Amino acid sequence: MSNSMFYTGLSGLNAAQAALVTTGHNTANVNTPGYSRQTAQISASGGSNIPGVGFFGNGAKVTDVSRSYDQYLTSQLNQAQSTNQSLTTYGAQISQIDNLLANQTAGLAPQMQTLFTHVQAVANTPADPSARQQLIGSSQALANQFRTMDQYLTGLNASVNGQVSGMADQINTYAGQIASLNKQVAMFGNASGMQAPNDLLDQREQLVSDLSKLVGTKVVVQDGGQFNVFIGNGQTLVLGGKATMLAAVNSASDPNRTTLAAINPAGKAVQLQEGMITGGALGGLLQFRSETLTAAQNSLGRIAISLSETFNTQQRAGFDLNGASGKNFFSQASPAVLSNATNSQAAPVGALTASFANIGKLTTSDYRVDATGPSAYTVTRLSDNAPVTADSTGAYDGLTLNFSGGVAGDSFLLQPTRAGARDLAVVLIDPAEVAAAGSPFTSTTGGVSDGSNALLLGALQNKKTMAGGTASFNDAYAQLVSTVGNKARQVQISNTAQSSLTLQIRTAQQSVSGVNQDEETANLLMFQQMYQANAKVIQTASTMFDAVLGIR
Repeated sequence: MSNSMFYTGLSGLNAAQAALVTTGHNTANVNTPGYSRQTAQISASGGSNIPGVGFFGNGAKVTDVSRSYDQYLTSQLNQAQSTNQSLTTYGAQISQIDNLLANQTAGLAPQMQTLFTHVQAVANTPADPSARQQLIGSSQALANQFRTMDQYLTGLNASVNGQVSGMADQINTYAGQIASLNKQVAMFGNASGMQAPNDLLDQREQLVSDLSKLVGTKVVVQDGGQFNVFIGNGQTLVLGGKATMLAAVNSASDPNRTTLAAINPAGKAVQLQEGMITGGALGGLLQFRSETLTAAQNSLGRIAISLSETFNTQQRAGFDLNGASGKNFFSQASPAVLSNATNSQAAPVGALTASFANIGKLTTSDYRVDATGPSAYTVTRLSDNAPVTADSTGAYDGLTLNFSGGVAGDSFLLQPTRAGARDLAVVLIDPAEVAAAGSPFTSTTGGVSDGSNALLLGALQNKKTMAGGTASFNDAYAQLVSTVGNKARQVQISNTAQSSLTLQIRTAQQSVSGVNQDEETANLLMFQQMYQANAKVIQTASTMFDAVLGIR
């Protein structure tokens, strides 16, 4: 009986030691990111039947070291923080444009007001060379402001490109580490008789959590406990022990944009559709670029093109101080056509060209032109993915397209207004060439000394020359400022709500998996007492055994 008592005490001692080690491990990792609290599962070792007496217990045993983990809460948390990070990134980017456009001193609105104030001054004193010089000076300042703002937006696009490249590398790093841990989990799980390698599982979960902050992530657990990881709207990233590598590449449709491609088994980069990449900082960046950055740059370009066109038209209708017909005042951009990098080699250079047919009908969208045959094509407005048909004049949203032949399947990106702000400049330098007069005849009431054409130039400030005759320059700019500002506030409000939701889910998840230092301290004392009590049992058994040996 003393021998049985000895082994019973020894089993309790081992169980207490395992519980103490596990509790100490919890305490050491109280601040380790992604660590899940572990618990030594202790059960009775069963009993031995002694005939005529009954069953006597054989002590305790540790059956498992379990991990406090809730897959549902963890999945919820990953999804919530992915959305949170997407909104945070979007908000940080759009706030830069919002601050640029809404600046009361450096924005376009003050510069346009100054321009038309000086136009009015010329109308009042058309023969005054200083008034004419001030008009040219304010025009140059306005053109410079257009170009400066366009450069800023172009710089934002370059910044997005750089961040996309950096995030692709980070995603590859996480994917490789998750695949490696998948192999280790499978190996150690099999070697230990399906005993879960808890710390490896925590490391893998933390990698998935970090990955979800970069891009939306979905995890499917396969047999053997390995993770299959998908990003965005279903792109495979990790399958068991294999990881798909991503690469940052120039977009096939627009080489000025960096996008993602998946490297297939043959080593070829297959470009992913940007619509598939959602969630996380990467999804937020791509969404910002497609929804806000492109539209803002196109909107500025449209205002610049409309200003140039209408001002030049009215300037040419007048006469300068020399009695000559007016010349163009501003330079003007032309629509850009980009051939898709995947087009057939048979597509001729310049297969598609575009020109302005009606400036007043221009939108702020880009367009995709798809060849359906040697001389046939379809046009899609990318802002709403709506098909566009030609109007009675043969124009598409104010654009004339010249398609000289292509191959079915070829695609072209049409950017009507992208370069509008970049290419705006004052080409009229001589103040005497400002066509302020409405008539070439000289007199005290008309001719080169009158300001009737300057009055018409000034009237352009409030004339509805844009958006199909529904908006003036100031209206279009105010609409741009309002659209960006409203979107910025919407993202901010959504992000605040999402941050609160993420915190709530994290709190719930930590209530299950997190380490409570007070609880672990109490457990240490409890298991310490358990250890001491079982040591006393062994000591007692030893004393009893010695007493038996001492019987003579």
